[in-house]
Amino acid sequence: MNPNNKDLTNESLQGNEKIETAIAALQQETTEEMLAHVLTIIRRSMKENKQLIIAVEPPKGDGKINLQTIRTNDGKQWLAAFTSFDEELKGSDKIMSTFTAEIDKIFLTALQEPSIEGVIINPWNRTIMLNKSLINIILGNPV
Repeated sequence: MNPNNKDLTNESLQGNEKIETAIAALQQETTEEMLAHVLTIIRRSMKENKQLIIAVEPPKGDGKINLQTIRTNDGKQWLAAFTSFDEELKGSDKIMSTFTAEIDKIFLTALQEPSIEGVIINPWNRTIMLNKSLINIILGNPV
């Protein structure tokens, strides 16, 4: 990591490179064992109260801030979350307003919103798409 990176000033993001490394390994070797490893790393980070970065949409007149979503080619909407500010900047074509949030809170938000399919972590690079079944596994909820 770049020593001048502002992620180092946000303690809640420190250690998220473990998630990035696990996702990269999954991309190299797509097996159930590697997926289980990634889910375990995300669960550990969640239990350590680590956070992810969430992009938000500016208020549209109603004063409410909405979480930014990504629509996939199949028309489904996903919440986008990032492990670091570097990951956030890799593929976005526009400036985003962001904040950090605890991983479990992001997952619970996705589970409670019927129009959301799940959470995409790092949609521009080292990507994993966590549908609601995988989110429930991470949270320890019976599926």
